[in-house]
Formats: sequence, C-alpha cells, structure tokens
Amino acid sequence: MDIHLHQITEIHNAHLKISGSKSETNRLLLLQALYPNIVLENVSTSDDSEVMQKALTTNFSSSHCPPERSRGIQEINIHHAGTGMRFLTAYFAIQEGSEVVLTGSARMKERPIQVLVDALRQLGADITYEEKEGFPPLRIKGKKLDKNQVTLAANVSSQYISALLLIAPKLENGLQLTLEGKITSVPYIQMTLDLLKQIGIKTIFNQNKITVETQPTTNNQQPTTLTIESDWSSASYFYSIIALSTEGTQITLSKYKANSLQGDSALTEIYKNFGVATTFNENSITLRKTNYQLSIINYQLNNTPDIAQTIAVTCFGLGISCHLTGLHTLKIKETDRLVALQNELQKLGGKVTITDDSLQLEASAEINSNIKIATYNDHRMAMAFAPLALKVPIIIEDAEVVSKSYPNFWHDLKSIGFEVSEH
Repeated sequence: MDIHLHQITEIHNAHLKISGSKSETNRLLLLQALYPNIVLENVSTSDDSEVMQKALTTNFSSSHCPPERSRGIQEINIHHAGTGMRFLTAYFAIQEGSEVVLTGSARMKERPIQVLVDALRQLGADITYEEKEGFPPLRIKGKKLDKNQVTLAANVSSQYISALLLIAPKLENGLQLTLEGKITSVPYIQMTLDLLKQIGIKTIFNQNKITVETQPTTNNQQPTTLTIESDWSSASYFYSIIALSTEGTQITLSKYKANSLQGDSALTEIYKNFGVATTFNENSITLRKTNYQLSIINYQLNNTPDIAQTIAVTCFGLGISCHLTGLHTLKIKETDRLVALQNELQKLGGKVTITDDSLQLEASAEINSNIKIATYNDHRMAMAFAPLALKVPIIIEDAEVVSKSYPNFWHDLKSIGFEVSEH
C-alpha cells in the first residue's frame, strides 16, 4: 500500500505513547527465555519483536520443516529481522539436543553473518551454512559450549557482540571476549551489559576486553519485573517533525527517562542544533520548537547509525547541508541505506554524495513535490521521509513496512494533524 501525505502547515500539540524499545525488548526476550523468572512490561509491538517471541517459544517435539528437511528439525523464518537472526543464532547454538534451520527473507540471505558464526564456532558451536558460505540460512545443532574465549574485530556490528554476551552467563565457564581495533556502536554493547547487570549477572568491560561470569540461575528464581523504556529511534521522527515545524510547536512522548540505556537518546543533544528543546518529565519527554540559526551539520554517527536517515532528511527539509560519517554499518541493514538515501533525496532535488561510510548533502532551497519515495523494505526509509509533508506533499511507497518497528506510526501521525490517504 502506498500512502499520500498531503502538505500541512502545522501540527497539533499531543501526547503520544511510544512502544517499548525494540533493542531492549529483543535482548530481554532472549534473557527471559534463558531465565523464565523475568517479567517484562512495555514490550515492543514491532514485527521484529513478535518474530523473536515466536521463535523463542519453538516446540522441538514436532517438526515444522518442509518435507525435504530431516524430520525433527525446525525451520524458523525470521523474515527481515536482522536482530533476530543474530541473537537467535547464538541462542539456538546453546539449546542442547535441538536442531534448527534459521532462515529469513531474500534480503536476509544477503546480509553477512560469518563473523558471528566463526565466533560461536570458537566456543565449540555446531553451525553450518545451508546455501551461500557466510550467509543465512544456517543449520544449528544445539550443544553445551564449554570453551569461553573469543576474539573478533571490534568494528563489526554490535549485534554480533551482543548476541555472544546474551548467552554468555549460560555458558559453562562464562565468556571472555576480546575486541580487536576500534569498537563500533559502544552504546548498544553497554545496553546489553546493563541489562545483564539488572538481572544479577556480573560483567566487566575494560578497554577492549569484556568478561561475563557464568550464572545458571538468576536472583534465586524470584520474579524480576523489568519495564522497557520506549524506543528512542521511534522518537527521532517526532524530533524531525518538530524541527520542521513553526516555533512554539510541541509534542509529548512517553515512556522515556533521562538516564536511558539507548544510544539514540543522543537525539536530545543533536536536535538542539535544529531548534528542538527536550524537557524531561516524570515519565515522558516534551519536544518544543525554539528559534535557531544553522547552516551546516557535521556528525560522527558510529554510535547512533539508526538515526542517520532521520537527520539527513531533517537537514534536507530545512535547506541546510550536512556531512554524516561513521555509517559503514548502514550498508548491511534492511537495504543499503546510504544508496537508498542518495536515490530518494536526489528525486526530491537534493545533491548527495556517499562513500562506504559517509553521506554529504548540499544545502538546497527547493523540494520537489508529490515525489514517490521508495522504501526498499526498510521501515526507517518510510518514517524518515514522512516529516517532509510539512514542506511538500509526498507519497510513501509500501507504507506498511513501518510495522517492522513502529506499527502505529501512521495512526500517530494522523493524531497530530497529518493528512494521510491511500494512494
């Protein structure tokens, strides 16, 4: 379904409740599967988290496989869920006696996973490739992993590292992880370690070495309730909307806190430069447009790559130039996000150059109207471009793709005054 966002001149002040963080939810769902005494509140409603929940409740007593697969082997399809592919690869590697084939969409079969597979093999895991070497689908035979030392490059996706850390307390001898080189996306690694600490797991993160102690049970199996903070990546689109709005416009979002575990909470500082002030309330944040003067943006986003699309589109909408770096992980997301951004911004009249890890946008006062924005099966492409309706009418192709992380996105836009119709 394509949708037409009609041009609007202002939005309504509103209070929106944003679903729980997908990043926190998926980590905690895996930990809950390992430690059933964990109780979760404000779980993400995203497709990715639903896929994760379904996979973690796999019944190994029967087969759901196609006839050509061996009987008793489960085939688990995680579709476009990259986090699910990484985390579940590690999870099923330690499920003794199980055997699964972990697969996904056509795009998922193009996304590399060899770094994680090699690391798990260092620990003794039994994982083989069903099709192309280094890529899903994977055949995983679960077993006890008694080795505890792994070394891998530090500049890989933090999800590989988090996948290892999440299963570490269930390993017989814990885990000693050595990262070689400059670490990418430290906040996401820190998030994983902080969540482990919340359920009583002892960890040490010292320079490029991470140690996680073994812990067969947690908190003497007494129920532990954890409330998941709302998703800061989802909040980014409202930061963009406020940035493109008139002075004095405001929106309140919940449930958010000042001491967030999420790296994308850097939005509060980044968007000050776009005239967006953030006020922390007891259980929410209020975004308000203030006066600002800005001509160029330079950001190193290796710690916050998921908000790069939002920032680039905000800059384009405001007619200012930007230079964004640290974006090498964007090439292996749901699509090559750097190429996708370049393609769609150029349709709108933008002048964009990209490298393997950067994007340069020239300032432009003109925005082409009624342009169809391709989304490339990428939820963030759809949501990042939507705020431009404050400047010109715009069409978003395959708009339902937002369900991957934010199913209520179009409903919430309507509630603050966006005019949305099927195209």
